[in-house]
Amino acid sequence: MQKIYPDAASALEGLLFDGMHICAGGFGLCGIPERLIDAIRDAGTKDLTIASNNAGIDGEGLGKLLRTRQVKKMISSYVGENKEFERQYLAGELEVEFCPQGTLAERCRAGGAGIPGFYTKTGVGTQVAEGKEHKDFDGQTYILERGIYADLCIIKGWKADKSGNLIFRKTARNFNQPMATAGKICIAEVEEIVETGSLDPDCIHLPGIYVKRLICGAPYDKKIEFKTVREKVAA
Repeated sequence: MQKIYPDAASALEGLLFDGMHICAGGFGLCGIPERLIDAIRDAGTKDLTIASNNAGIDGEGLGKLLRTRQVKKMISSYVGENKEFERQYLAGELEVEFCPQGTLAERCRAGGAGIPGFYTKTGVGTQVAEGKEHKDFDGQTYILERGIYADLCIIKGWKADKSGNLIFRKTARNFNQPMATAGKICIAEVEEIVETGSLDPDCIHLPGIYVKRLICGAPYDKKIEFKTVREKVAA
């Protein structure tokens, strides 16, 4: 099966439709599938529901899709550092499902494992628990959280072989691994593609069976949310 595509647009061909649900890996601007995000923006696909730790920042990451008004709903655990996100939410233009970070990761992992729901203590007694089923186990109250299973997963890796076996680099592993399994089809973009068999099997983080389409997005400009330097002090 041919998995390697020349660019993000061709990798997404035939998969995008208005109103679809997407799981997107990344944390802030670390490990985000930026080439695939750009291609979704350029395709103009709208009314998207996106599950992601956050929505990037203004004009970067998923913030690009907010700016073009392509996102209908965000399922996120962090909603700061993005003024457009805040503006759209307060204006009633964007639906937000706030989800504790660990719960979001587990919801995606559960969805990928075929688990429709699970009970957790996280959020009990807060707004997170409103409208959700409560159940007692051994004298403790838990709430039911639903697994997440999307139409499409987009992730970013460091290195992959031609069969799609993939390695993440350090903290860029973040949400990419659980998101990769939580949908009908997973597209990965990586910094380097090597020959099948050249990666140490013990170092593989995501087996190629989960990756249906693959692109090399290099070169990348490593972005960060904030650049902080020490003030120069006179001698």
